[in-house]
Order: sequence, then C-alpha cells, then structure tokens
Amino acid sequence: MAFIRNTKIGYIFQSYNLLARTTALRNVILPLVYDRTHQHPREEWEPLAREMLEAVGLGDRMSHQPQELSGGQQQRVAIARALITNTVMIIADEPTGNLDSHSGEEIMKLLYKLNQQGTTIVIVTHDPIVAQYTKRVIHLKDGRIDTVVHNGKNHHLPAPELQAQVESVAA
Repeated sequence: MAFIRNTKIGYIFQSYNLLARTTALRNVILPLVYDRTHQHPREEWEPLAREMLEAVGLGDRMSHQPQELSGGQQQRVAIARALITNTVMIIADEPTGNLDSHSGEEIMKLLYKLNQQGTTIVIVTHDPIVAQYTKRVIHLKDGRIDTVVHNGKNHHLPAPELQAQVESVAA
C-alpha cells in the first residue's frame, strides 16, 4: 500500500503542507527522497522538479521559499510535488479553499488540464463552483452516497438506484 501511495497517488492538501524553510524546488523534490523504488536516479531529481514547476507556471519562482509565494503559487508548488512521481491519480482536499477567487480559478483550470491529459483527479470540496469543473459530482449525506450528478448532461441519479449499482459492482 505504501508503494502505491508514494508512486501512483499524488496528494494536494488545502493547507499546502510545504516545508517553510525550503525552496519551491526542494519542496517538489521531497517525494523522490521518500521513493524507495528509486524510479528516478538522484541526478534526475532537480531537472525533473524544474520541469514540474515549469509545467505549473512557476519556472521563475523555484528558488523562493513558501513565505515568499502567494497562496496560488504555494498551491501550484503542491501540485508540482503531487505530480513528480508520475502519479496516475491526484487526491485534492479543498484545493482552492485558502485561495482568492482568481487564484482558485487558475488552480481549477490546471487540474482540469491535467485531467484532460489523463490524470484522474479526485476532489473533496464543499464549493459548488469547484464542483462545476468536474465530470461527475458525488454528493454524500451522513457518510453515504446521496446523489451523483454527471456534469454537462444534467443527469441526476437518485440514491436508491445508485446504491443498487454500487452493490452490484461490489458483488
């Protein structure tokens, strides 16, 4: 499980979780330090981290520490960190929760672009604007699936029908 979490799933936290006295570049490299598979040799770490920061539009901020970056820039560092191990899935917890509306929109456009390129994105949010960027919204109520909304098709699937589908797949 630890292998899968470290190599296949990237995490984006609402509070960024960047190391305070560490540059953006070093924060992005961090998952490679903990990668026990040694998928990337040490000499590839910095060029790969630079590539990730360029991909999220922070090529000119690599040597800056988190306190020198805006909230949106810090979140983009967190996204680059989540991508560096070639993740197939990103789990984002309120990825725009600490951002102003403009920065939040930039982050959602970036996540949308990553999804279009083939990365599965799972977002946990209470924000209906963030939910509009997704292909599907699963509403939970009391810890159970309440409804599923397929964006773009305005198709609502009521909870009893959904539960039947979930149970048939699990069987």
